[in-house]
Amino acid sequence: MRNFREYDVWQDAVVLVDVVYEVLKSFPTEERFVLVPQMSRSAISIPSNIAEGASRDSEKDFRRFIIIALGSAHELETQIIIATKRMYISERESTKLISDTQSIQKRLHGLKKKLDK
Repeated sequence: MRNFREYDVWQDAVVLVDVVYEVLKSFPTEERFVLVPQMSRSAISIPSNIAEGASRDSEKDFRRFIIIALGSAHELETQIIIATKRMYISERESTKLISDTQSIQKRLHGLKKKLDK
């Protein structure tokens, strides 16, 4: 069994969850049941799937959960773009969030490629 806490990508994904939660505090109340829960679920899904996959016995199972985490990271990036277009997030915040999210995406993709071998 792998120790998910040792993966830098998991650690950074947990930090991203905190950042997303802080940003979501400023969203308008009408997004309380739409974009806010969607973004928080996407963000939480990234480190959660890394952790769940790490607990699996096979590389194939771990890889499947890394793919799910990667999908959640892309989903979050899309939601950040939408929130920026709706002017819920400033361009500066958006640029940083997207950069952090893309960094996680790249590392998850690299981990997936490593597990493909």
